[in-house]
Amino acid sequence: MRILFVTSNRIGDAVLSTGLLDHLLSTYPNARFTIACGPVAEGLFARMPRRDATIVMEKRSYGRHWLPLWTATVGVMWDLVVDIRASAISYVVPTRRRAVMRKSTGHKTVQLARLLKLDPPPLPVVWTNPEDRAVAFRQLPSGGPIVALGPTANWTGKVWPAANFAALFEKLRNGPLPGARAAIFAGPGAQEAALAAPLLAALPGAINLAGKLELAQVAACLARCALFVGNDSGLMHMAAASGAPTLGLFGPTPAAEYAPAGRCAAAVLSPTDEMADLSVDAAYQAALRLL
Repeated sequence: MRILFVTSNRIGDAVLSTGLLDHLLSTYPNARFTIACGPVAEGLFARMPRRDATIVMEKRSYGRHWLPLWTATVGVMWDLVVDIRASAISYVVPTRRRAVMRKSTGHKTVQLARLLKLDPPPLPVVWTNPEDRAVAFRQLPSGGPIVALGPTANWTGKVWPAANFAALFEKLRNGPLPGARAAIFAGPGAQEAALAAPLLAALPGAINLAGKLELAQVAACLARCALFVGNDSGLMHMAAASGAPTLGLFGPTPAAEYAPAGRCAAAVLSPTDEMADLSVDAAYQAALRLL
């Protein structure tokens, strides 16, 4: 059985779609998978079982990024095409069955589950291998709880002030997580580094993992953490999928649709659209409930 799975350009939406893939892996134990996604999300699927290929779609003007995907897939008779992008590709490649995303309401995992008529919606997952977990052990050795902090986002309106992150960490270290160390996560590139820099300066003893790891290694590191606290971002969704207790911080974006989805995950909301109006105490109380 051959399944083509067309997922998001963005890490967060791609992570949320992994619940569907996990369901398909369990339901069709002999199926082989081809994943189509954007370049920043490619690493999420590097350790996925029974993955034959990942087709990376580089964004091009006038939708020309779909042509290479069509060229790569039109010669195969697919048994199932799952398309969370609601693209035309699902209708121009041969397939025995298709499931195409439609505009809907509710949390994103609920919207995705409707594609395959699943209830309850499957939770997102991450895939890692022993080498990834060995890297995580070296980066985050045993000896005390690790609090993962995600101070970045894809636009600054979603970013909680670095001083608030630092104050929250100190409250946690002086309260329910004595002896905790902070680990600061961020993606590659100058923008992510610039957003992480104020928190690294505020917590000079923190473990700096900003831009240093592959996505599967990030997932393995997050799974070792006692708690993740971060802005609404792909990293937040990875943390929840890894199983780490995850607190997502929300202001201008809709938590009802994009709150972290995991076995132990929650969102805390600013009373306004401004992230600065989300108090340290509100985040602390939410973190206590998770712990």
